[in-house]
Amino acid sequence: MNTSFRVFLILAFFVVAWGTGCASSKVPEAAVAAELAAARTAIAQADQALAGEYSALDLRNARQKLEQAQAAVDQGERQRAMRLAQQAAVDAELAQVKARSTQAQQAVDEVQESIRVLRAEIERNRRGSGQ
Repeated sequence: MNTSFRVFLILAFFVVAWGTGCASSKVPEAAVAAELAAARTAIAQADQALAGEYSALDLRNARQKLEQAQAAVDQGERQRAMRLAQQAAVDAELAQVKARSTQAQQAVDEVQESIRVLRAEIERNRRGSGQ
């Protein structure tokens, strides 16, 4: 699955989740707690994927939205907290996907460079042996 399609899926999930969150007038406290936990987990996973190095803006957005979600909980705004927590999770997942994509591209670039060097060495050896 290519990166653009993954990003599309994540954003589609966000839209559906946001719409579902807006549809309910009373959000259970347990549901908000679960969304906050999911957002924290997504941020931790993005950190493990080195998203801070490869997708710092998205990871920062995720952290800010998580902080805003917690503030909304403290103010009794569960619906807003739920929406912000969901957005934080999506931002963290996006950061993780971007980080992994960048790392994969770097690995591909290294392999391609190794192949280029090997081909050059083979060609030098052929010329040197008169073939």
